[in-house]
Amino acid sequence: MFTVGKIRKCVIPAGGIGSRFYPLTRAQPKEMLPILDKPVIHYVVEEAVNSGLDEILIIVGAGKDAIINYFDRHNLDEKMDEYGFKDFPDIYFVRQKEQKGLADAIRYAKHFTGDEDFVVLLGDTIYVSNDSRTVTSRILDVYQRYQLPVIAVEEVPEYKFKDYGMIRPEMLENGIYKVKEIVEKPDPRDAPSNTGITGIYVLGAYLYRYLNAIKPGKNGEFQLADAYNMLVKEMEVIAAKIEGKRYDIGTKEMWIRTFVEFAKKERIV
Repeated sequence: MFTVGKIRKCVIPAGGIGSRFYPLTRAQPKEMLPILDKPVIHYVVEEAVNSGLDEILIIVGAGKDAIINYFDRHNLDEKMDEYGFKDFPDIYFVRQKEQKGLADAIRYAKHFTGDEDFVVLLGDTIYVSNDSRTVTSRILDVYQRYQLPVIAVEEVPEYKFKDYGMIRPEMLENGIYKVKEIVEKPDPRDAPSNTGITGIYVLGAYLYRYLNAIKPGKNGEFQLADAYNMLVKEMEVIAAKIEGKRYDIGTKEMWIRTFVEFAKKERIV
């Protein structure tokens, strides 16, 4: 059952091995790559805090101690208000024992989320809103209006279909859809639309039942799309287009482009 109320909790999976950045990621988690003077994971936590999410769980894997150390309360805390945190959030950590995919990572959040609904933000994705409100805040507005689970989506160019979970949408209103199916990283010929999942999920405790029922897929990983495809057969799921820009720091090219774009905004290049 989906219980609508004020969401307090945010889960940030950050346990991936970062193979596209190897060998750098032997010692440096990709979530700690800098965008100007802050690591990527800082922007993600800032997005959560500025969206009213005051309890945060970061799921880390082997070699990710730098993330834990970064958010330690130490003598730099008093300066953090200059970097987006006027009130330093409550941040908890749990280790994903093996890198078995996003769905497996979210399983580790069960004791943290309990019976509460929660938000998932990906640890390598930054959002920049079109206005003073965060992208995540607007997705939470859709959750409140429809009283159903919500995923954030955007239009995706065909050459990127292979990098996204693509939805089969049914239009409800401008920018809002009912999700009929999710196809994970399809060939363009098999894509159900040009609408892809961006990495903001509003979920409830009911999801764990589906996470525990799915089977491993490619490379032995558990795909969140498989759990959602089970979910949409029993409950309506809403997709909402983001109002802003998404930066996926998943490849070297995207990291460099993001760094340069942020630098141009700050007029330092």
